[in-house]
Amino acid sequence: MIRNVVVVGGSLAGLRAVEALRTGGFDGTVTVIGDEPHLAYDRPPLSKRLLSGEWEPDRITLRKPDDMGTLDATWRRGVAATGLDLAGRTVALADGSSVPFDGLVVATGARARTLPDQERFDHVFTLRTLDDALALRARLTGGGKRVVIVGAGFIGLEVAATARQLGNEVVVLEGGPAPMMRGLGSEMGAAVAAVHGDHGVEVRCDVQVDGFGTGAVLIDGGWHEPADIVVIGIGVTPSTGWLEGSGLELRDGVVCGPDLNVGHPLVYGAGDVVRWFNPLFQEEMRVEHWTNAAEQGALAASNLISEAADQPRADYAPVPFFWSEQYDRRVQFLGRAHAGDDVQIVTGSVESRQFAAVYGRAGLLRGVLGLNMPRAVMPFRKHLIDGVGFAEAVEIARTLG
Repeated sequence: MIRNVVVVGGSLAGLRAVEALRTGGFDGTVTVIGDEPHLAYDRPPLSKRLLSGEWEPDRITLRKPDDMGTLDATWRRGVAATGLDLAGRTVALADGSSVPFDGLVVATGARARTLPDQERFDHVFTLRTLDDALALRARLTGGGKRVVIVGAGFIGLEVAATARQLGNEVVVLEGGPAPMMRGLGSEMGAAVAAVHGDHGVEVRCDVQVDGFGTGAVLIDGGWHEPADIVVIGIGVTPSTGWLEGSGLELRDGVVCGPDLNVGHPLVYGAGDVVRWFNPLFQEEMRVEHWTNAAEQGALAASNLISEAADQPRADYAPVPFFWSEQYDRRVQFLGRAHAGDDVQIVTGSVESRQFAAVYGRAGLLRGVLGLNMPRAVMPFRKHLIDGVGFAEAVEIARTLG
C-alpha cells in the first residue's frame, strides 16, 4: 500500500502522471516538485505562436488554474530537486527541505545545451522555457534585426522561420553536414530545410562556432558573423544532475526498463529525461517529443499503481511520433530514423515542397516522413507496429498520397 506519491517535474510528463494517478483511483497524497514558477504549459508553441506574439502565455497552459484543484495535489513550484535518497525514500529540495515518498515519478525533462561563455553576452539566447521565449520575443518583435541561429535542428529551424516571419534577416549555422540529421537523416533533412531558402533564410552547414563577440558570432577560426541576436539551438541535456550519487543508472538520461521502472521498487521515469528499451523497435532510446512525454507520464503512474497493488505492469512500446511547423509547412515523422537507412520518396517531390518518404532498414519499414502530407503518414502507425516489409510499405505509400 502506498499513500504518498511524489512527482519530480511539473511539466507535461509530470502533469499527465498526476492525472493518471487520480483517474487510476489513487486517493493518497500527491506532491509535485517543479523548478519553474509557472503552471504546466505546452512547449511546442514556444518557438512558434507564442514566440511570434500570436499567442500569450495563458493560451499555452495545459490546465487552467481553476481546473488544477480537481487533481488534489500539492504543487511546489519554483523549487528544484537537488538529491534523491532511495533508502530513506526522500527527495531533497533547493530550499533545504525534503519531501518523503512511498512512490516516485522522475519527470525532470531536459535543459538546453549551451556554448562556453554565452552567458556573458546579452544578445545570445537559448529557447527551452516560457521565460526564454518571452525574453527572445521581446528582442525579435518589430523585425529589422540580423538573427543568427546556431544549430539546424527542429528548434533552430522553427525559431528561424518565426524570426523571418517577424521581418528579421536570418542566417542558420549548422556544425554537421546537413540540417535535421538526427531526426530525419541527411538527405531528407536537407530536403525539408530547403523551404527556408524559399523564404530568404540562408542555412550553412559544416560551420564551426568558436565563440561570441559584441554583435557577432565567431566562426571557423575567427571569422566574425554579424548578429544583433543569436539563438543557440544545439539540443538538450537530460536533467539528471540532482540524481548523481542516488544509485540510479544515468546514461544520457535515467535508464529504465521497458515498463519505465528505474530498477528500484515503486520508482518510475517519464519524459525527456528517460532512456528506456523500446520492445517494438528492439532498441534503447530517449525521445524528446510531446507525445512521448504525455504517454510516458500516464503509463509511469499507471505502472506505479499496478506495482503497489501487485498487479501486472505494461511495457512502453510506442511508435515514436513528432511534428514541426515551419512557415506554412507541417513536418510529420513516424518511427525512428538512423544513418544508413534506405529512404525513398513515394509521393510528391522535394521541388514542390510537398512529399512523403519511407525509411527502411534490414528489409523492414522503420519510418515515414511527410512534408504537408498528413494522409500519407498517420496510416503507417499500424504498419510499423505490424512489422511490414520495406518493399510492401513503398507500394502501400503510393496509394495514400
